[in-house]
Amino acid sequence: MKSLGLPLIFSLFTLFTMNDTIAQDWPNLKHFSEDNKKLGEPQANEDRVVFMGNSITIGWINTRPNFFKGKPYINRGISGQTTPQMLLRFRQDVIDLKPKVVVILAGTNDIAGNTGPATPKMIVDNIKSMAQLARANGIKVIISSVLPAFDYPWRPGLKPNEKIPALNTLLKEYAEANGHIYLDYFSVMADDNNGLPKKYAKDGVHPTAAGYALMEPLVETAIKEALQRQ
Repeated sequence: MKSLGLPLIFSLFTLFTMNDTIAQDWPNLKHFSEDNKKLGEPQANEDRVVFMGNSITIGWINTRPNFFKGKPYINRGISGQTTPQMLLRFRQDVIDLKPKVVVILAGTNDIAGNTGPATPKMIVDNIKSMAQLARANGIKVIISSVLPAFDYPWRPGLKPNEKIPALNTLLKEYAEANGHIYLDYFSVMADDNNGLPKKYAKDGVHPTAAGYALMEPLVETAIKEALQRQ
């Protein structure tokens, strides 16, 4: 039997160590941990709002930073994340920041299978759990529709143009039945094929500046409504 050799043994050790580290922080709790510590308590009369989501959420502050500038808006989007990952970090990245409102925009990466297969019920259940945690802590909830996508460039053939509208119907029903605000981006942004036009998303998934500009007045209206609710 031949020896594996030190280089191969070292490579395997490094691979296993890296995988073990990733597995231990699957929801990526460390991503915003330092930022959260620096943030501190809300100021008196501060209408703090946390945006919880994935690359579409974090891409917003990168593409249209002026929308967040000077406002009590905290962006807690992590690229590629699915609803179970967001649920695991919801207390750290939302509840502990003591916002008045949370805007949840999630689900497209679940449909894409980023962390494995997910049924519509699984996705809705995770968003329900986030909403219930928020309400239990006195936080108003805005549940966003999943943005249109005709197909996923990184995993084609999953028919999100059919699955997303069906998921949005479930999200809307849940939000309205439970006194949460349903924020409908989909109806305003979708083309005839239930996709995102190039002017709103060059890759068909991630909004351009024009896409975010279309979303901004919609979320501002939803936030205003949430803050006015008792």
